[in-house]
Amino acid sequence: KSSISSIQNGISVNIDKFTQKLRSISATSSSARCARSIRLALESAGAKFNDHPIAAADWGNTLQKIGYERINQSFDRPKKGDIYIINRTQKHVYGHIAAYTGSNWVSDFQQSGYAVYKDPNVRYEYYRLNK
Repeated sequence: KSSISSIQNGISVNIDKFTQKLRSISATSSSARCARSIRLALESAGAKFNDHPIAAADWGNTLQKIGYERINQSFDRPKKGDIYIINRTQKHVYGHIAAYTGSNWVSDFQQSGYAVYKDPNVRYEYYRLNK
């Protein structure tokens, strides 16, 4: 099985290690620590962060620094390692971030799908590792 990696700014991110770690640290329900879970999983896969945002909604530029690129939403055809960010809403001031493991969306918990907020007006940003 091939392992997908990207090298950006001297940083290599191994998608298999990223998704394995994410699966291992996720719970069955949210602990409101999605950004921490994604960061720990990315670090276990080779990503290095000098500085990183706390709020999930602020992670876009940080993802781009380690080799992700923002693409059009692809929830109908997600690829292993894809990450999405939900921008802040009135109810969710930190937003949300999750990654696709190859079989499901995971943040700090095993999600039943990507739509975790019951709000039709949420805005998504979608990122894929640039190979």
